[in-house]
Amino acid sequence: MSDLVLDGCQSDVIDHPCDSIELLIQPWEKDLGGFQVRRVLPYRDRKMIGPWIFFDHMGPAVFPAGQGIDVRPHPHINLATVTYLFEGEILHRDSLGSLQPIQPGAINLMVAGRGITHSERERPEVRKESRKLHGLQLWLALPEADEEIAPDFRHYAAADIPRVVKGGVPVRVMIGSAYDVTSPVITFAETLYLEADMQAGQSLMLPDSVEERAVYVVSGELREGDTIIPEYSMAVLTRRNNIVLTAASRARIALIGGETMTDRHIWWNFVSSRRERIEQAKADWKEGRFPKVVQDEEEFIPLPER
Repeated sequence: MSDLVLDGCQSDVIDHPCDSIELLIQPWEKDLGGFQVRRVLPYRDRKMIGPWIFFDHMGPAVFPAGQGIDVRPHPHINLATVTYLFEGEILHRDSLGSLQPIQPGAINLMVAGRGITHSERERPEVRKESRKLHGLQLWLALPEADEEIAPDFRHYAAADIPRVVKGGVPVRVMIGSAYDVTSPVITFAETLYLEADMQAGQSLMLPDSVEERAVYVVSGELREGDTIIPEYSMAVLTRRNNIVLTAASRARIALIGGETMTDRHIWWNFVSSRRERIEQAKADWKEGRFPKVVQDEEEFIPLPER
């Protein structure tokens, strides 16, 4: 899901002198056809956290019966999308023939590689009832050597994602390794993505295993020393070891990170290390050369004019 066009985007960036926090980012809100997303990455001063180049917080949204998500077919190149839901369901279709309801707790990884088309809708039986949608959608920039690999789609059931408890805090290690467990989700570069649900007063020491890290507060409020990290904000962390976060109230957090990557260009749904590759993808989409989504061939999102 995206209508990002420029190399970068708006965001409020707050310089922060703390030795654990480089800066705090307040996302900007965007309407995606009936529901709001909070867009955190990319922003103009720092596009990426490790390989993560895009971060959307979807909802929480409530859809009445008969209304819901209808994201028409659109293309991607040179990236991998990661969709994770707290509530609700999204029906994924793509040009490989994948048909997968995305449900809470599961990880869905779509590797665009040299090019893929997908849509995000809902099953008819789901639309019959009032329901909620709440989740995160992120994009990973593929390493330059892997940008043009064959497209792929992987679904990982919620039961397959490892869980640990650290200091009483339940943690799910969605991608990468932390706290002596490793997720089964495939990676292309050193990558970390975990979720924790913290009760008020609980503390969590963050893993030091990757070069770059940032924590996003999905709900509640965190404290790092005397610094408050408010709800719906992302704290980009320094490379200091043994950073401890404390929940000022009950809080759900997502930690992302990984190895430092080379610069990437981003335009609409396209990410690449090469500007000319994005220009080629724009022409290919405009001229209908991308493959069509299986069982969703009639509609598509046109290439933006700017």
